[in-house]
Amino acid sequence: MDESQNVFGEALELCSEDPVTGFFRDGCCNTSGQDAGSHTVCVQVTAEFLEFSKGRGNDLSSPVPEFGFPGLRPGDRWCLCAPRWAEAYHHDAAPRVYLRRTHLRALEHVPMEILRTFAVDLN
Repeated sequence: MDESQNVFGEALELCSEDPVTGFFRDGCCNTSGQDAGSHTVCVQVTAEFLEFSKGRGNDLSSPVPEFGFPGLRPGDRWCLCAPRWAEAYHHDAAPRVYLRRTHLRALEHVPMEILRTFAVDLN
């Protein structure tokens, strides 16, 4: 696993344990070379994004019990693939972002200036 650092180079904060998220299902947006999708952006899920994702073939709102996935609802936090977030951004469907919970490697796919405009956790 890569070092657990957020986009500020600080310790990566927990994204969600309810539902449990992350490539490693550790509640954080940790990543490694095995994480081809780069599940590094901690987002606040919106109904608009869930519809967008479903339209792209990734239904995140429906439960998948065999994988212990309860389905996401608006307001849930989730470690989203950085390229999917960028795609949603280009289609005006990007959800808000928790920067302190977003892994540093997300910056390989999305510029910090753009992430900042969607930040939930900046004062």
